[in-house]
Amino acid sequence: MFLRQTKARTLITLLLVFILSFIPDSSVYAAYSTDHKQLSTAGTLAAAGTLVTSDTESVQTYYKTEAMAKLKAQTLINSVYNEVSVQYALIDDGKIVLSGQSGVYSKDGTTPLTNNSMYGIGSVSKMFTTVAVMQLVDQGKVKLDKPVVNYIPEFKMADSRYKDITVRMLLNHSSGLMGSVYHDAFTFGEPTDSYNLLETLKTSRLKADPGEFSVYCNDGFTLAQILVEKVTGISFTDYIRKNISDPLSLNNTKTPKDEFQRDNLVKTYLPGSKNNLPNEALSVIGAGGIYSSAENLCRFAEIFMQNSTSEVLSAASVAAMENAEYLNGLWPADADSVISYGLGWDSIQTDPFQNYGITALAKGGDTLLYHASLVVLPEENMAMAVLSSGGASTYNELMAQEVLMTALQEKGIIKEILPNKNAAIPASAPMPVDMKKWEGIYAFSNGAVKVMISDDGTLTLKTLLPILSNQKFIYRSDGKFYSRDGSASISFVTESNGCTYLYVAMNATYPSLASISDAEYQAQRITDNPISKKVKVVWEKRDNKKYFYINEVYNSQLYALEAPYVKLSLLDELEGYFMNAAILDKNTARVSVKIPGTYGRDLSDYEFFTVNGTEYLRSSGYVLISEDTLTAFPYKAKLTCTLGADGYAKWYKIGKESANKKIKVTLPKASSFSVYNSDGSCTYSSTIDSAATVTLPSGGYIVFAGSPSAKFTVKYVN
Repeated sequence: MFLRQTKARTLITLLLVFILSFIPDSSVYAAYSTDHKQLSTAGTLAAAGTLVTSDTESVQTYYKTEAMAKLKAQTLINSVYNEVSVQYALIDDGKIVLSGQSGVYSKDGTTPLTNNSMYGIGSVSKMFTTVAVMQLVDQGKVKLDKPVVNYIPEFKMADSRYKDITVRMLLNHSSGLMGSVYHDAFTFGEPTDSYNLLETLKTSRLKADPGEFSVYCNDGFTLAQILVEKVTGISFTDYIRKNISDPLSLNNTKTPKDEFQRDNLVKTYLPGSKNNLPNEALSVIGAGGIYSSAENLCRFAEIFMQNSTSEVLSAASVAAMENAEYLNGLWPADADSVISYGLGWDSIQTDPFQNYGITALAKGGDTLLYHASLVVLPEENMAMAVLSSGGASTYNELMAQEVLMTALQEKGIIKEILPNKNAAIPASAPMPVDMKKWEGIYAFSNGAVKVMISDDGTLTLKTLLPILSNQKFIYRSDGKFYSRDGSASISFVTESNGCTYLYVAMNATYPSLASISDAEYQAQRITDNPISKKVKVVWEKRDNKKYFYINEVYNSQLYALEAPYVKLSLLDELEGYFMNAAILDKNTARVSVKIPGTYGRDLSDYEFFTVNGTEYLRSSGYVLISEDTLTAFPYKAKLTCTLGADGYAKWYKIGKESANKKIKVTLPKASSFSVYNSDGSCTYSSTIDSAATVTLPSGGYIVFAGSPSAKFTVKYVN
């Protein structure tokens, strides 16, 4: 994500495919080029936009800025960026000087897209959560450096270090929590009441000492949401409304728990589909569940501006949120990263603005369907918000970047827009023999890669995930390995914690959009983990086996949008690893990577257990069942499927007898069923479709989900 995450990551394409957890705030950067010459064509574009000039005393014009906004918004709609709609707004000295939209509210074209249309803002919600906590700090009800357990007595973990987690660590991503518990959190229609982070954390561990380093963590902000509720005695939704939205007149800012007209939410779609999806609702409100509009986010951004007259937050708290929190722990030296955490903020030192001596604060957010970016220039009293259905928050931030740069130039704050960074590629050089010491296996979140270095100075990154291709880099005179076009370099760093990291620096641009630079630790070297033959035999039986989700709520997005299973495998290149987790015994494997930034986020341990001869997998709050237990879906004129008392979903394989046959299902209350083809793609979900009959694909799967003991009636039809 989501919450993307939250923030999309700059990736060499071998790195990051998340196997077990779905991460709404991830995207892959492409390497293309762009410049500012396309501005001259902006007048021909059909994007809707309004240059607001209601203040008759203002002489500032934004004609070039408006043209740039229209150009970039239309680019996001009409190109590879896959955005169905874009909404944007620019605020300057307390005035919305630019507001516009591109694309459509819905593909049926019956409803106009307006400045009041609402979008999910994903992890930009974290800024509301941070403001809420800082308000309590202003009131003396919360202290940033006090333990969280002081405010949430129910917060307990299986790892005693949890008692050292402070409120500050929740907001700067340094709590050491594993990352993101999404079980029952992403739904269609209404949010679920079954999401319970505190219950899941009771059996969880930490991946690092609290405060050891900052790594993106959604669960920290869900805990912050709970903290607000515990301290104030009211719901998070009520708190946000009474203390932030109402005082700032944010009439289009709501949570899934609010009563409001749901038709105000812009429609979302699966790629290539003309049928809109049901409204998205996230139970992790404080981490990523708020809805808003671009103009509302700009008004919210006034809190952080130098000339702010808002009484929502004190100047001291605003300044505290801009502290370089990421430097409190382990961090790459001199990293030119897209990430520089403050309190809540993804970045407090944001390119390209810092190249001009301009402070820029940035926060991105991604759910599975909505994407948002907010960029604030506090000293210039400016901010821009870009929201979309489809696409990615990174695309939206790059649009905001380009529009703000044009506005700064049009106002005369900067004289010219500097060209993209294109550092010269260092000269070729013979590779020292000792560089081969960096060979080995390097792991990240839910994957791993093998580094191979040949005598001629060629570094090959061999993906240990078969869906990705290998990549080659050449040794250069500065001691780094470079891609052939020079856009990315690899070096190796052994840190004070004893860990060796694969350090990647790169510059990438998006066609007709903008460029971005990033430098982060992307993976950590892991070594053999010897295990006994008895333990190895047990794990070998699980190699390449599918495990199916069974404990998700019936209207979960996972059943409707995601592959229904995970396929797990042993790490053949290294002894004693399952995926990127070190095997501890016959039923447990733990991930040991400690990577600051984004590449060590959302880690997942694996715990297998058996009940009545059936093997299950527990990971990050999910329970999954082995494919060995799946039976063929019965072929009878009429049949029933009844869930067990545990409420676990019931899965079947679609065998030869049922293949290509049509069925009609009578659903009990609060239930659903979904059908998948042989490669795991969802071909039908009752949550998002109301077809009278459904055809069962050959070699596919069918799942029934609902309440304990729910009874489904199925009829085969001609």
